[in-house]
Formats: sequence, C-alpha cells, structure tokens
Amino acid sequence: MTTLPVQQPLAADIVSLPDHEQHARQRLDDNAWSYFSGGAADEITLRSNRSAWEALPLWPRVLRPLAGGHTRVPLLGRTLAHPILLAPIAFQRLAHPDGELALVYAAAALGAGVVLSTQASVSLEAVASAVHPDPGRGPLWFQLYLQPDRGFTRALVQRAEAAGYEALVLTVDAPTSGARDRERRAGFRLPPGIGPVNLAGMQPPAAPRLAAGQSALFDGLLHHAPTWDDIAWLRSVTRLPVLLKGVLHPADARQAVDAGAAGLIVSNHGGRTLDTAPATATALPRVVQAVGGAVPVLVDGGIRRGTDVLKAMALGASAVLVGRPAVWGLANAGAAGVAHVLRLLRDELEIAMALTGCATLADASPALIAPD
Repeated sequence: MTTLPVQQPLAADIVSLPDHEQHARQRLDDNAWSYFSGGAADEITLRSNRSAWEALPLWPRVLRPLAGGHTRVPLLGRTLAHPILLAPIAFQRLAHPDGELALVYAAAALGAGVVLSTQASVSLEAVASAVHPDPGRGPLWFQLYLQPDRGFTRALVQRAEAAGYEALVLTVDAPTSGARDRERRAGFRLPPGIGPVNLAGMQPPAAPRLAAGQSALFDGLLHHAPTWDDIAWLRSVTRLPVLLKGVLHPADARQAVDAGAAGLIVSNHGGRTLDTAPATATALPRVVQAVGGAVPVLVDGGIRRGTDVLKAMALGASAVLVGRPAVWGLANAGAAGVAHVLRLLRDELEIAMALTGCATLADASPALIAPD
C-alpha cells in the first residue's frame, strides 16, 4: 500500500468536491486558475457538463438486500476496486510542486486508475516507477497526442511501454485548441521550470509558406492532424490496447470499434475545445447504444458527486474519469488532497448505491434514471 507523503493540512470545512474548488481558488494564482478552470469561448459546454448530470433524477428502489455490496468493476482484464479514474491533465506542477507524482501517489493509495497526460510536467518514467511496486494500485494508462513527427510519437509510445503503462489513450477531439477566452484574458503562460517534459527534444514542424488568402489553420496546422488512418498506424506500432478519448457521436463510436479501438471515452475535453458541444451525460447513452457492448465505454466531464458516478454507470459507462476536482485537491493539500477527493467520491457512491437499492454496480441499469 502506498503511503502518502506529508503535505499541508486540509481545511476542516472541505467536505465535498465543490468545497475543494472554492478553497483551491484561494491557493492558485490567476494564471493557473484560468488554465485549469476555464473552458472554450462562452463556456456553455463547460457549464452544461455539470447541469446535465444534475438534471438526471435517480429513481430509488427500497427494501432490497444490500449486505455484502461493493463497488468493484471489471475493466480491460482487471478488477478495479471502484470505477473512478483520474483523467489526464497537463502541467499539474502549476497546482503543486509535486505535480503528477502527488496525483499518482494518491491514486495508488485509493486504488484509482490514472491516465497520465502527454503534457505532464513530470516524466512518464518517474510517475510509473513511483507506483508500480504497489499491488493495490489501479491501472496506469498514458494519454497520447499524435505528434507531427511520427518517429517521435513511436519513440514516446515505446517509452510508455517500457515504463509499464497498460494502455494508450489517444485524444481525438483536439486537432486544434479551442478559443479559450478566459486564458487569453489572463495572459496565460507557463512559468519557468514547468513544461511538457515528455516532449523534450521534439522538433516542431517547419511552418508552411502560405499564399495570400490561405488559412494558417486549414492550410498549415491541420495538415498534421490525425485521421482514422492513424489509428491503424498507432495500433501497428504498439502492443498496448488503444482507447479513443473525445468520442461524442454514435457514428464515430461505431467507426472506432471497426478501427480496433479497445475502448472509448465519451468526452468533450472538459468543455475546453468546441463550445456548445453536447454534455457528456447526454452523449453517453447514445455512444453506449452504438457500440452495443463491443468495447468498454468510459465518460468524463462534470462529475462532482457520487450520485453522478452512479448515474454514469446506470447509463452504461464502464467507469468514469475525474479531472478538475483532482487538481483542486492537489492545490489544497498535495497528495492528501487528491486522496480526499477520491475518498469523498467513493463514499458518496456507496451511499448513493445503498439509497437506490444497488448492492453492486451491476444493479445500476437505465431503470435507475427516472423518466421525464
């Protein structure tokens, strides 16, 4: 069992994930806050991610046998203690000096899976070596952005394999960044000493010469954007299962299965790319129906309560991922703060299960969501 490093004490009045967010605002400067908390454009999708989960009413059953219940779930050949994983978030040292190391220590202590970002501020090898000896840890996956230099991408994949990562999570919903007004207003910049250390040594592609009237985006940057053909290429250069993160449309979900994806993550990038994209709670059941059980479907975006986790499982998710709340916990108390976030979610999940008559998560079906 991983022992958490000593950190600053957690404020006594933090008893929920929203409390963590309020306290984190006091600890983070405007630069870091704009990066972690902001969304794209008018932040409509950012807000709807949360409101969509809130709008789903649970329909409890009573007098069901609950003794001996548990939160265990199967996922990609493993049995997880609970269905809560930590989503990939870049540059976590903006929130705490220990950054991603604190996050994985906390996750290992609580049996949670972790998806490490390509743009982590700690090396992927250091993160993996910190938790691999712990037999109780959850799965460790590596999130990947395909780089214009495919040779560099292949080497990055090989590093992840050698370090012991168990799956690749390819982000597919960000061929370009969203229009993040909040970051631009704050003048966001990475401070000295924090950067994407796993991308060190990568040479940026040469800027194309654009003729008059050409688009820097469509005639430049997007020439390097991944396509469905790149899924086949990625699968050919790795022995790891490949999950696609950022799938919202049922047609894309079906095509992903046909392309050999080992799993899907229903995600709109936390509302940070395309504003007015549908909330993940809205897209989830449509994607689940489209794949018909062929692969596991996970979901992120706006999950802040154990009731949200239960709703996601009732709608067909195999597990959920949580992003921003882990950063709030990290800012508040380092590894101990992240562990507290995970503990709160799991405790609230167990309470919600008991109060809806679900002894296990296999009991959570669409019938658990009350009709309109």
